[in-house]
Amino acid sequence: MRPRRLGVNTWVWTSPLTDASLREIAPRVAGWGFDVLELPVEEPDDWDPAVAARVLADSGLGASVSLVMGPGRELVATDAATVRSTQDYLRRVVDAAQAVGAPVIGGPAYASVGRTWRLDAADRVAAYDELAENLAPVVDHAVAAGVVVGLEPLNRYETSLVNTVDQGLEVVGRLPAEGIGLMLDVYHMNIEETDLPAAVLRAGARIAHVQVCGNDRGAPGTDHLDWPALLGALDAAGYDGPLVIESFTADNATIATAASIWRPLAASQDAIAVDGLTYLRGLVPIPD
Repeated sequence: MRPRRLGVNTWVWTSPLTDASLREIAPRVAGWGFDVLELPVEEPDDWDPAVAARVLADSGLGASVSLVMGPGRELVATDAATVRSTQDYLRRVVDAAQAVGAPVIGGPAYASVGRTWRLDAADRVAAYDELAENLAPVVDHAVAAGVVVGLEPLNRYETSLVNTVDQGLEVVGRLPAEGIGLMLDVYHMNIEETDLPAAVLRAGARIAHVQVCGNDRGAPGTDHLDWPALLGALDAAGYDGPLVIESFTADNATIATAASIWRPLAASQDAIAVDGLTYLRGLVPIPD
């Protein structure tokens, strides 16, 4: 396996992220041996990018940034005002990523999580055309900022629009390669893809970012997934970015409900991170 940086999303412990919680989390995860801390932007003013940049630098951590498509954030099948406000939000996420030195923003940048509707083949083509048109200004902004948008396919229970790698490729193929790719989330892929390594290989050079967790959103390595095969496919696809553990705290009712966290996924939230890091580091070497 090629050397690779490993990261963790602050959602493992808290939601929404604040300056105070970031100051507490960053040195802990750095001390455990993580290389990257992923910062969700639930609302653009939840945390200060300038403060975050200093905290991460003090802890020796790199950054990735996740966008959050909550209620009212829509780029398809909605009114023009909602599209504009969603574009404004996404541009602010890009700006936050630039400020903390994150190369990618990732998430379902198309519709609010949990919104589903039926689409026939013609409806889907039209929706993807509309999505590409409405994402284009955000992608242009990202290119200017030196940031890539990672479009994340979600499972069928969280969206009906983009569920698979192949559907994601249909969308990102309509937009400039330097500004948009796919964010692969192993949790969603385990539901929607019949062959995870094959799907990774199809995504190939369009992979912008990768989130990992056990098939039940617990720690990688405590589950049934064939991690060596999956990591081998990422190597073969040429992906050289980090693997970021994403799971969720049950302490925030909104996040816990959205992610269907109904029971503890490990002995502690720390264990999700530490056990996952230990397992993955046993498979992938530390980068030079």
